[in-house]
Amino acid sequence: MQICLEIANRYEIRFLEIGTDKDHVHFLIQSVPTYSPTQIAQAVKSITAREVFRRIPTVKKQLWGGEFWSKGYFINTVGHKGNETSVSDYVRNQGRSKEYKKLYESQISLFDDL
Repeated sequence: MQICLEIANRYEIRFLEIGTDKDHVHFLIQSVPTYSPTQIAQAVKSITAREVFRRIPTVKKQLWGGEFWSKGYFINTVGHKGNETSVSDYVRNQGRSKEYKKLYESQISLFDDL
């Protein structure tokens, strides 16, 4: 989680919620329009993988093929007319909702200014 907060400071994004279930990580991120959703996903995935491998070198040896993240990801965007609650609920209820564990939640609303 600390890695994500460091990314947030560097890239002008906010992690509003970070959660996990058995084999997925879910991020609810707010960003300035400078970055595309794809750029954000690529930055988060590459930086977190690099930092986990640097901080805990044994992790790479335990992974099949040495890959921390799968190649795929899902992105959905919402504007001011979107419903923050429905987006947040969607993130929490992805995949195995009974196994979802919230690791971090910001006290900032989705539509608060960065």
